[in-house]
Amino acid sequence: MTEPDLKADLRHYLQSARDALLWKLEGLSEYDGRRPLTPTGTNLLGLVKHVAGVEFGYLGDTFGRPSGQLLPWLEDGAEANADMWATADESREYIVDLYRRSWAHSDSTIEALALETVGRVPWWPSSRDEMTLHHAVVRVIADTHRHAGHADIVRELVDGAVGMNKGNDSMATGGAEWWKDHRSRLERAAQEAGK
Repeated sequence: MTEPDLKADLRHYLQSARDALLWKLEGLSEYDGRRPLTPTGTNLLGLVKHVAGVEFGYLGDTFGRPSGQLLPWLEDGAEANADMWATADESREYIVDLYRRSWAHSDSTIEALALETVGRVPWWPSSRDEMTLHHAVVRVIADTHRHAGHADIVRELVDGAVGMNKGNDSMATGGAEWWKDHRSRLERAAQEAGK
């Protein structure tokens, strides 16, 4: 596989994760998009905000290509976990636009540099802070897909909506009654195993 083919393959998987994550916000109110639904506060808009910072960092700063985008939640002295939720002043439009700008910046880095280009991760210990662009892209793909999985669960908790992406829910066929029966069956199996 040539480097341009490999880059195209990597960008395909990265973009599919990006699209899946943003799709989970479609049709939701500002409240539901930022509502914390786990004990640790996981919420849809916070996941998008976090992944935008991940892309700016790993596919920008690491390779000496700072975006110039101010991310106060990642600065020294910022509140812990500030990248995982959106303040009332950070609208969905702002966060989504920020994420799309991170895509453009990341994609330009992938286009401009060879996959074997070595960068330095500024927030890692200096004794092990080097990584290739290939490694960085794979890392961002894995992180984005991981958070898209979180978004799947959070969205289901918000309004029951499920699926991998628009046009492909990747779910077993069955109506509401089938899913209710299926869940009850799983609960019975869990209780039996727990005895």
